Amino acid sequence: MTLPSKETGMLTRILLLVSSAFLFASIFTPIWIIELSAPQYPEGLALKIYSFKLGGEVEIINGLNHYIGMKTLHAEEFIEFTLLPYILGAYALAALLVMFSKKKKSLYFLFGALVIFGVGAMADFWRWEYNYGHNLNPNAAIIVPGMAYQPPLIGYKQLLNFGAYSIPDIGGWLILASGILIAFAVVLETGILFKKKRKSVLQCAITLLILVTTSCGNDKPEPIKYNSDNCLFCGMTISDPKFSAEIITAKGRVLKFDDVICLSNYTTENKEKLTGAKYFISDYSGKNEFQEAESCQYITGGNLKSPMSGNIAAFINNDSCKFYAEKFKAEIIAWTSIIK
Repeated sequence: MTLPSKETGMLTRILLLVSSAFLFASIFTPIWIIELSAPQYPEGLALKIYSFKLGGEVEIINGLNHYIGMKTLHAEEFIEFTLLPYILGAYALAALLVMFSKKKKSLYFLFGALVIFGVGAMADFWRWEYNYGHNLNPNAAIIVPGMAYQPPLIGYKQLLNFGAYSIPDIGGWLILASGILIAFAVVLETGILFKKKRKSVLQCAITLLILVTTSCGNDKPEPIKYNSDNCLFCGMTISDPKFSAEIITAKGRVLKFDDVICLSNYTTENKEKLTGAKYFISDYSGKNEFQEAESCQYITGGNLKSPMSGNIAAFINNDSCKFYAEKFKAEIIAWTSIIK
């Protein structure tokens, strides 16, 4: 079974036209964003990377970078900002030319060239991040021996008291979508989807897509480096594993706290940002392993003492909860009493 060649050709041309539009639009929209969060910046700081400039709170970030010895960021120092708009424009134009040429070889060449560009761009971005995070001024005001400040290529990373989250922005997603559409056009032109074994091919493709998608997200708590990591809310060093807690945002960022009360207060101040977040609390009576907050029971008050005087402990086991409630003469409460 195959699609009529006219229908295949028409669908391929539509895919190329949309891909060209996406690539052209990516020139004028932010391609990448690096978000920084810290207790002293509750609203967060953002560095937006366009094809031709830097946006966001660039001056504030440059001021912070100066203290730790990182070079300040200036668009004119990057040749990429001169070349990238033309490169994206060239790919957008190439997609249109391929659409009108109706030649399969041209389509295959375009897809291969776009893949090479994507891999090269990410490698160049990693090199840029490495240089700025490692080549530090030895005379900086703040020097932490052995510390580097390279942001993550993609995902979340803790840098001193700042959490750095790196992810494609609108333009980046447009470029990715363009590549996917062109890839689909290539598959369409090969006819592989319409051969007798198309069902098994589609099943493999769907399975691979599910694996890739699920592996990109982070919904598991991250081990805390006790006596090293700092609480996001109060800034104190996290030292007692019996009371530690974490929030994993919808984007996969891991927020660490040294006391349940710090987690509670942070949530109260940032409710809008925490939509879809998951909460994990250390089990007081177990091996101090993180448990889903809603699955635990809690005690508070009495003789129980926690680092920031929140005086709340979590238990995954009901019997343990009752035992420690009697031991500390504490009150048993539910998760809904902590996060309102």
